[in-house]
Amino acid sequence: MTDDTMRAIRQNAFGGSEVLRLTDVPVPVPLPTEVRVRVHAAGVNPVDWKTREGHGVGGVPYALPLGAGWDVSGVVDAVGFGVTTLKPGDEVYGMPWFPREAGAYADYVTAPSRQFARKPRTIGHVEAAALPLAALTAWQALVDTADVQRGQRVLVHAASGGVGHVAVQIALARGAHVIGVASGAREDFLRSLGVQEFVDYRTAHFAERIDDVDLALDLVGDPATTGTPSIAIVKPGGLYIGVPGGVAPQLAAAARARGVRATGILVEPDGHALAAIAELVDSGRLRPAVQSTFPLQEASAAQDAVASGHTQGKVVIEVAVNDDPDRLL
Repeated sequence: MTDDTMRAIRQNAFGGSEVLRLTDVPVPVPLPTEVRVRVHAAGVNPVDWKTREGHGVGGVPYALPLGAGWDVSGVVDAVGFGVTTLKPGDEVYGMPWFPREAGAYADYVTAPSRQFARKPRTIGHVEAAALPLAALTAWQALVDTADVQRGQRVLVHAASGGVGHVAVQIALARGAHVIGVASGAREDFLRSLGVQEFVDYRTAHFAERIDDVDLALDLVGDPATTGTPSIAIVKPGGLYIGVPGGVAPQLAAAARARGVRATGILVEPDGHALAAIAELVDSGRLRPAVQSTFPLQEASAAQDAVASGHTQGKVVIEVAVNDDPDRLL
């Protein structure tokens, strides 16, 4: 790496984690309205490894060579013409460009300034990097789409996962009664977050234990095991949100028959929502859980850990050591 080059994880083929390579590439230059962020940490999400395998977001033409990752926390080190909301030295976090390529597993990223927000003050870069995609998904589902209100009953599938554990906390912050579905080993974790009811999907079917929910947030996305049974317990006039995969035709038909609204969502960059999420963090109402961290050169192992499907909270890649921008791995 020189002053003009940086480290970045890239791939020249679609496939398993072995296609990820640590390479030297030119340091990007911010265009007008863009900022360049020196990355301290990058969050790892299921969409990262799915995109690596060639099964990313439908309709997006991912071209090789391809940079990995979207979640980022770091420090602005340069700004393009027209940027007025951020300046060099600002600590920021964001999910730039999603679902287009961002290349967050790298020393630097560039993106429109308003796709970032100032990092929560009360957490470090590792925890902040765990938030953007998960928290924006949860926010855009629970706040923008469902407008969850105090006293409503909210069911969250995969409640201990990356999106799930954040969704639980956002719903609780809005005064909802939250029901979490996960494996029994995650009950103590979810109870510690404030979940009022818990269902171990391995020992009981949630539809036999739960009824009359206002919102079902399906983060599993299987029509047979979670989709149809969830719609069956949503109150008429309530809402089912399918993430990932949206709403299959049979689910849409079942929802109509019951008088339930059903929709999918695809998360998108939103600096304003990130600012609101940072306020929740700094007020003590939201805290990301980081299960494990990996150095940049072990990005393959980080993606494999997420692909296992058994993470509690998030996996994060540490790009800079100890949050020191002058000391890189």
